[in-house]
Amino acid sequence: MRAKKVVLAYSGGVDTSVCIPYLKHEWGVEQVVALAADLGQGEDLEAVRQKALASGADQAIVQDARDQFVFDYAFAALQANALYEGRYPLATALARPLIARLLVQCAHAVGADGVAHGCTGKGNDQVRFDVSIAALDPRLKVLAPAREWGMSREETIAYGERYGIPAPVKKKSPYSIDFNLLGRSIECGILEDPWAEPPEEVYAMTRPINQTPEEPTYVEIDFERGIPVSLDANPLEPVKLVSELNRLAGDNGVGRIDMVENRLVGIKSREIYECPAGVVLVLAHQALEALTLPREVTNYKRGIEDTYAQLVYNGLWYSPLRGALDSFIDFTQKRVSGTIRVRLHRGTATVVGRRSTYSLYDPDLATYSEGDSFDHRAAEGFIYVWGLPTRVWARLDNP
Repeated sequence: MRAKKVVLAYSGGVDTSVCIPYLKHEWGVEQVVALAADLGQGEDLEAVRQKALASGADQAIVQDARDQFVFDYAFAALQANALYEGRYPLATALARPLIARLLVQCAHAVGADGVAHGCTGKGNDQVRFDVSIAALDPRLKVLAPAREWGMSREETIAYGERYGIPAPVKKKSPYSIDFNLLGRSIECGILEDPWAEPPEEVYAMTRPINQTPEEPTYVEIDFERGIPVSLDANPLEPVKLVSELNRLAGDNGVGRIDMVENRLVGIKSREIYECPAGVVLVLAHQALEALTLPREVTNYKRGIEDTYAQLVYNGLWYSPLRGALDSFIDFTQKRVSGTIRVRLHRGTATVVGRRSTYSLYDPDLATYSEGDSFDHRAAEGFIYVWGLPTRVWARLDNP
């Protein structure tokens, strides 16, 4: 039995707009509540809300979730240095569990017995939504009309027109784009050819190299317990900090990622990402950890970071394993406080300075100049003990 009252994750695009009459007329849903989340995508969300109502929604809600998105999701992933396949800061993937939480909360508030989304059966987002919703409230029915209706793009537009949803008036972009405060993901069109260089038109947050400043830009990022709190000694709230760093890094052409990645459903996909702030923050955070964490912790944490990134990408934000990993990561961040100086220039971000009251770097031990306090005489005994297993092994090959 289908749900009677449904909360729909609404973006204002063709698919989610068509979902509204489809849910009602094909699946017998009595009421549809459209929920649009403000994650810093820069759209006129009041216009999006009005479009939902014009498309047949019984109620349309816009929820500002920017602070929650950055602090509870983006910064948690930052503390884990979460980069999917070592490169992607997970901007889109991090948004999905938050939207799922908002859907569930809204369903509880309005007395809905189901939630819906406009994901197709080919991508990662369907998994992220379905699994996250099940983790938060397994009693709610999850409806995915676009995964089941089997309509082409043209047929979807025509179906919407039957119920008063106007067809897009401008020429459709060949690209599929998702955008939030943490970055943009771009796919489809010519990008489906992994040999083709991305045209400049796909980028919006980052300048091309030939339009970046000739002189480098330096930015100092202060962290407290692994969380960025200020730029150039100017304290900023999370949303403003990310926004400003997006501007600084983007103006210098930093944050472009072109990769072929492995989707959860088993497909290799060519993706273009723009994540100016994300790229710089992970780079800076890694540098601060290198200064403040013991070697054994840093080495062990690298494996945790890869697992963490896979959990986020694969829709397992609310899994017990991620909760357990958070406890480990929280402990490691107790002394990850200090300042990192980053040089932004011609598409590159380079750490050029670091300092912390918790620094494990001892100049008197590291120096080769006068004042060296390292006991060189201890080295011979250390090497003997350290190399003992190797020498014992070697004797078997050299009797």
